[in-house]
Amino acid sequence: METRNKHPRGLTHVWHATLTALAGLRAAWQHEDAFRQEVLIAAIAIPVALLLPVSPLGKALMIASILLVLIVELLNSALEAAVDHTSLEQHPLAKRAKDVASAAVLLSIVNAVVVWGLVVTSTPF
Repeated sequence: METRNKHPRGLTHVWHATLTALAGLRAAWQHEDAFRQEVLIAAIAIPVALLLPVSPLGKALMIASILLVLIVELLNSALEAAVDHTSLEQHPLAKRAKDVASAAVLLSIVNAVVVWGLVVTSTPF
């Protein structure tokens, strides 16, 4: 059966999707200061989580909370780029979209702090 999908199928699709994702990470690294800062924090926090004497579940939660910050930052950056591409004119809806996306980043950071705090304080050292 013929497909109308513009994307290749099978392993070729996986390969192209991986290259696209890596290009996105590269673009975020090159153009987004906040992403670079959060990657630096992740590069410190993830090894610390692995070295702390906490349960495997605790380690997983700590690492997942840090990765969530990066994921939400990438989505925030994508939304900001799309809004800026659409129009550079000041518009209340564009501001609202950017503000809401920034709030999502803030909540992901609060989540990471809470998770780390709960895991660390509930672990007897």
